[in-house]
Amino acid sequence: MPHALKFWCSRLLAAACLAVALSAQAVGVSKADAQKVRAVIQAQLAAFAADDAKRAFSFAAPGIRDLFGTPERFLATVRESYPVVYRPASVGFLKPEALDGTVIQAVEMADAQGTLWIAVYKLERQRGGAWRIAGCELLPSDGRVT
Repeated sequence: MPHALKFWCSRLLAAACLAVALSAQAVGVSKADAQKVRAVIQAQLAAFAADDAKRAFSFAAPGIRDLFGTPERFLATVRESYPVVYRPASVGFLKPEALDGTVIQAVEMADAQGTLWIAVYKLERQRGGAWRIAGCELLPSDGRVT
């Protein structure tokens, strides 16, 4: 698939996920689960900030770990393809929504140039109750931080 087509397909998928998460089919998330989901994302962002590949990788769901294979490959991909997630200048959590056993957590992030992005995280509950990140799609926002 050509790079431009892949880029726009991923953007359409992210927009669809966000639309579904915000639709009437999505349900609220308990306060306890919302705090746990937020903590997982914040911990992964802190691991990125410290360039701690092993720790950042530990917050990924098994499917993501299988896809990347190694913590180093995972960190390199985030650094190269998701620079705002790798080093956000600011982070703001929106209201999470539950959908089909997963949680969709939208996070507004600003990059170093002040451009706003919406990172749409998909989290899955693991055996034992821990939440892990099963995906993250970036949507450009039309806002800027000044």
